[in-house]
Amino acid sequence: MVTLQLRQLDVPPGQRLLIRNLDWQQFERILAELGESRSARIAYSRGTLEIRMPTPEHEVDKELIGDLVKILLDELEIDCECFGSTTFKQEAMQSGIEPDQCFYIQNQAQMRGKRRINLTVDPPPDLAIEVDVTSKTQLDAYAALGVPELWRYEKQLSIYVLRAGQYQLVNVSPTFPTLPILGLVAELLEQSSLLGRSPALRALRRRIQALR
Repeated sequence: MVTLQLRQLDVPPGQRLLIRNLDWQQFERILAELGESRSARIAYSRGTLEIRMPTPEHEVDKELIGDLVKILLDELEIDCECFGSTTFKQEAMQSGIEPDQCFYIQNQAQMRGKRRINLTVDPPPDLAIEVDVTSKTQLDAYAALGVPELWRYEKQLSIYVLRAGQYQLVNVSPTFPTLPILGLVAELLEQSSLLGRSPALRALRRRIQALR
C-alpha cells in the first residue's frame, strides 16, 4: 500500500478527486489537514469524499447568483443570514458539504449571531447554491443533511426541492414564488458578460423594484 500526503496531490481547476472507503474519522482528519484557508471544495457522503477545485468561471457565476439572491431578499425586505461556503457536516448522517453559497431565510432568526454550526442542534441552510455540479456525491450529501431548496447551475439554472428525502425538479422557487427566478438568473449572467458585473446587478435591482 502506498500512503500519500494531501499536499502531494494536485487537483487542476475544474477537476475533482474522489477518495472512496473513508470512515468519518478519516474524513475529519482530512478536513483538518486541508484547513479552512483553501480554494478547494469538499463533499462527503457515506464513505466517498470528493475534492473539487473551482475555475475562475465557476467563481464568477456563483458570486453573481449569490448577489442575485441578496438583492432579491433586500428588495423584498426578507431577513436572512448568509453563511457562504461554510462546511456543514453531521456524523449521524455520514455527510458533509460546502455549498458555493447558502442562506438561512425561514430559520434566519435562529441563526442570527452564530459563528459556528452544529447540525445536531442547528437547522441546515434553507437555500443552497451549487455551480457546475457534476457528481451524485454532492446531491446525496445535501439530501442527507436535509437542505430544503437547492439551486444548481450548469449553463442554466435548475431548482430542486427536497420531498420525502429526494430532490425534485421544479420551475418555481419556494423562497421566491412570485418571481421568474430561472429567467432572472439567465438574464443576469448574460448581461454581466455584455455590460459587466456592476451594471448588470444595478439593472437587476431596478427590474425587481419595478415588479414590486
